[in-house]
Amino acid sequence: MVTPIRSDVLRHGADTAWQASEASCSLWWTHTPSLTGERIGLIGHYTAHNDDAARQILECACRDLSDRGCTIAIGPMDGSTWRKYRFLTQRGPQAAFFLEPDNPDEWPLQFAAAGFEPLANYSSALTDGLELNDPRADRVDARLRREGFRIRPLDAARFNDELGLLYRVSLAAFAENFLYQPISEEQFYELYRPIQPYIRPELVLIAEREGDPAAFLFAIPDRNPEHFIIKTLAAHPRYAGRGLGTVLIQHVNRAASVLGYRRAIHALMHETNQSTRISARQAHVFRRYTLFSRRLA
Repeated sequence: MVTPIRSDVLRHGADTAWQASEASCSLWWTHTPSLTGERIGLIGHYTAHNDDAARQILECACRDLSDRGCTIAIGPMDGSTWRKYRFLTQRGPQAAFFLEPDNPDEWPLQFAAAGFEPLANYSSALTDGLELNDPRADRVDARLRREGFRIRPLDAARFNDELGLLYRVSLAAFAENFLYQPISEEQFYELYRPIQPYIRPELVLIAEREGDPAAFLFAIPDRNPEHFIIKTLAAHPRYAGRGLGTVLIQHVNRAASVLGYRRAIHALMHETNQSTRISARQAHVFRRYTLFSRRLA
C-alpha cells in the first residue's frame, strides 16, 4: 500500500511526497512550469529499487496528479529546472564529470514501462582540445570591443555581488526557455554557495557594456585535472545575436589553457539551445539525457 508522507523534499516546495516499501517520489501541481494547453504535474525525487515498486509508485503519482486537475505528468523534475531533473539515458564510456546528475539505468526504463515518453532531450559534449585560434571568434571579439563590450573574470572578493549580477542576467536570458520558472535571488544563492570552494574565478567570465551586464559564462574544474566544465552560457536578450557566446567560449578556452586544462566539457545542453549549436563547432556528444512525460486522463 502506498501512503503519503512528509519528508525533507517538502522543503523544496513539493505539494506532497509518496513512499512505497521500495520506491518514493515527490509531486508538484500548485507551482509548476507553463506549457501551452496543459496543466503540468511534476514527479521528482524519484527512487525505485525494483520494477514492481516503480510501477506502483508511478501509477499512484499519476492518479493523484490527475485527481488534482493536471493533464500531463512530467518527470523526473525536483520542482523546477533549477534543481535536479531529467534522466541520464545514454551513458557511454566517459567517466562522470563533477556535478553531473546520475541515476540507475533501470529508472528511465521504468518510466517508459509506465507509459511515459520522451518530452525533451539534452546532451553533454567533449572537445578534442581547446580551440585557441578561431578567426571567426577573433573577428567578433574585435567588433564587440569597438562597440564598448569588455570581458572580465569573476571578482571572488565580491562573490555575493557577482552572484546577484549572474542572477539578473539569468532571469532575463532563460525567461523563454522550455519549462522555465523564475526563482528568488536567495534561492539562486543557495544553488551556488555550496560550490563556491570549487570555483576558479578565471573560468567565470562576465561580459559588460558600459557597466551593464550583457552575458556570462560559468565554468568549473572537473575531477579530471585535464578537463573543465562549461555549465552555463547566458546572454541578456537585448544583446542576443551579437556573438557573445562564441567570444566567451574563446576567452574561457584561452584562460583554461593557461591554467593547464586541455579539454572542455559542454554540459547538459537542451537540443534546441543556441549553446548546443555553438558547441557543435568544436565538441562531440558523449552523453545524452531525457525528460519524460505522460498524458493524464
